[in-house]
Amino acid sequence: MGVISKEPRFFSCRTGWELEPNTLARALACRQASGRTVLDLTLSNPTRAEIIYPAALWHALAAASWKTYAPTPLGMPSARAAVQQYYAQRGQSVSADHIVLTASTSEAYGFLLKLLADPGDQVLVPRPSYPLFGYLGDLEGVRMISYPLRPVARGWQIDVDRLAACIGPRTRAVVLVSPNNPTGSYVTRIDYDAVERLALECGLALIMDEVFTDYPVDRTVSARTAYPERCPVLRFTLNGLSKSLGLPQVKLSWMVVDGPEAQRSRALALLEVIADTYLSVNTGVQQALPELLAFRAGIQRQISERINANLVRLRRALRGISQVRLLEPQGGWSAVLELAAAADEVALALLRQDGIRLFPGSFFDFDLDRYLVISLLSPQAGIWPVLAAGLKATAGRR
Repeated sequence: MGVISKEPRFFSCRTGWELEPNTLARALACRQASGRTVLDLTLSNPTRAEIIYPAALWHALAAASWKTYAPTPLGMPSARAAVQQYYAQRGQSVSADHIVLTASTSEAYGFLLKLLADPGDQVLVPRPSYPLFGYLGDLEGVRMISYPLRPVARGWQIDVDRLAACIGPRTRAVVLVSPNNPTGSYVTRIDYDAVERLALECGLALIMDEVFTDYPVDRTVSARTAYPERCPVLRFTLNGLSKSLGLPQVKLSWMVVDGPEAQRSRALALLEVIADTYLSVNTGVQQALPELLAFRAGIQRQISERINANLVRLRRALRGISQVRLLEPQGGWSAVLELAAAADEVALALLRQDGIRLFPGSFFDFDLDRYLVISLLSPQAGIWPVLAAGLKATAGRR
């Protein structure tokens, strides 16, 4: 008979995360409990940002038929054709047969980690970046290895040499995020071509995360970073309604599978089995998708106008604060501030003293404690002078 532990372990090692709230989270909870105002510069949900959604959009969802369930693992043909049309309107030629629908981009990553990697294998992801990657890797038993982005005169660039040094015998794929969250930087065509060559030489897949691609701030930069429609390696391009339609609660995303025909066909066949195991994309949203995407231009225009107006307000607010520098975004809906002081301390002081909630760069795994990340979605035009005063009193005196 085997030895029985007196303290049985119920939980997987994959979920061994630190769950205690950090100092900033505790300070936020304390302020909210006291009833004091919180000015939120972490807002990432357009539905809470006073964006106006047309009534016809909700009618399209309500009118969809939910009575018949006829699961199609890769997605309904009509919905996949609607995504194909989305790309056609952007001047890109994509086959509907190469599109796979998922409930979210996170689920798409989960599918791809299942498809491409065994437990213990590695996938390369950019740093800084959204902290989701670590959790997704943990849940699949895949190691997410960071390669650095480095700030340059305008934007951030991939350190291709250090990315290459990260590639090992168990590396299976490279994730490129363009524009990146939170730096707002596009992957330049030069960097893309260099990474594609590495992927071809080392037998790696590429995962292109383009969820913020519809929100260029610097359109000259976005125009120069068009990536080739055909790829010599297996490539998966991700997007979805959370950002492209500003509707995170309408759970539908997609991936486009590209690459050599044999590899692409095999990937689609395996993804069909993976998707069939979950069948998570609901019927009504798929039926409504062609009509939903027709509202894209109006919603994106509002979000883009908000981003650009707030960026102007932020630039104006930072004038005369020599200890704070705005790192101009090229796309997306965040801005990064570089400080001469410790960002974690400044973020905490701003919350406690002025009620301003923003993210320190540590949330996004910046190498140095010198960065703050600010959402440009806020509908509160008066928040920017308050931020400027707070920065003068905190970052400016350190």
